[in-house]
Amino acid sequence: MYKVDLPVDQSTRNAVERCKAVESARKERIFNPRLRVMGLDLQALQQQVQDRKHQQHLERQRDKAYDFLRLNQDEALVQQDNNEKQRHADLQSDLTKFWSTFQRVEDSRDVGPHSDLKGAVTLSVPESELGPASMQIFEGEDQGAEVRRKEQMKITERNLRTQKEDNERRRMAEQHKDTLTGLGLMYEGHRSAEMCELEEECRRASRIALDNYNHALATEQAERKREEHRREERMNLAEMWHTATSDMMMECAEAAERRPRGGRPPGVLTDRWKGMSPAQLSAIHKEREAQCEEKQKQQDKERGLRASFGLQLLRSSHAAEEEEQREAELMRQKRVEMDLNNRLLAKEQQTQQEYLDKILYTNKPTKDYFRQFNTSSR
Repeated sequence: MYKVDLPVDQSTRNAVERCKAVESARKERIFNPRLRVMGLDLQALQQQVQDRKHQQHLERQRDKAYDFLRLNQDEALVQQDNNEKQRHADLQSDLTKFWSTFQRVEDSRDVGPHSDLKGAVTLSVPESELGPASMQIFEGEDQGAEVRRKEQMKITERNLRTQKEDNERRRMAEQHKDTLTGLGLMYEGHRSAEMCELEEECRRASRIALDNYNHALATEQAERKREEHRREERMNLAEMWHTATSDMMMECAEAAERRPRGGRPPGVLTDRWKGMSPAQLSAIHKEREAQCEEKQKQQDKERGLRASFGLQLLRSSHAAEEEEQREAELMRQKRVEMDLNNRLLAKEQQTQQEYLDKILYTNKPTKDYFRQFNTSSR
């Protein structure tokens, strides 16, 4: 058997190159310990940000295109409306011109003998001598239509003039009213501005007065506190002086003697004399020695307990350290096995990729075979 070179076009080569680039980037990302441990792909995040910005730019461009299309459509509708109005005006002008050219009143046969139109036929024969076939004015026809039409035109013209004058007066009144309204608004605005300035001045003056009042209160309170502090210091000094010069501090035994009254034995006032007799002092020393011995025994007992507890804690810490060392050794062995497995997988993948590259790019007999097969099929 011989190898057959498959026909590969440019698009297929480009696709293969892209796949190889993606695979190489994936290998670099997988075998990079920093990225594998940290798990942060900055390039992907930056690409997402760029894609988002590009999407927003496309949306803005689309909105601008829609706005431009809407404006063009509005302009087209306005132009169409103007063309329609112009067409109606041209048709009306042509119709009026046709009436004045081809449908003149002078050329009409429907005129009476008393018509004053230029070019109309006037009869010199009296109406009483005209026969049935010569009649042009019949009963029920309006003989004063022209006069009434002229009067109506005059009345209409007078009414239009009156309406125009009324409209002009109304427009002037509205204009005057708008002027007065504008002046009123200007006055109100100026007035409101002045009121705002006055209110701001009042608020500023109030704040200044309040600040001065607060400052005066703070000064007075500080002075009161200083006076109270000085009074407390004087009282404390007086108390200290009285205590220092009292009979108790001066150890005046005569002041501490209590005279017997009512059959009570003589004694000592404890608030004036703190001294003790030799018997009391010896009792106190004996009690203190007993307490020291008791405390020493208790300290020895606690020291023994702490030593036993420390020994037990040391044993438990040694056992915990040995357990941690065993776990660390197991984890190291698992990591070594995992690294070995990863290297085997990488080597197998690289071998497979080299095999595919060899088939796609170096298999020329296969290309010749398929080229001969295509030529024979034609």
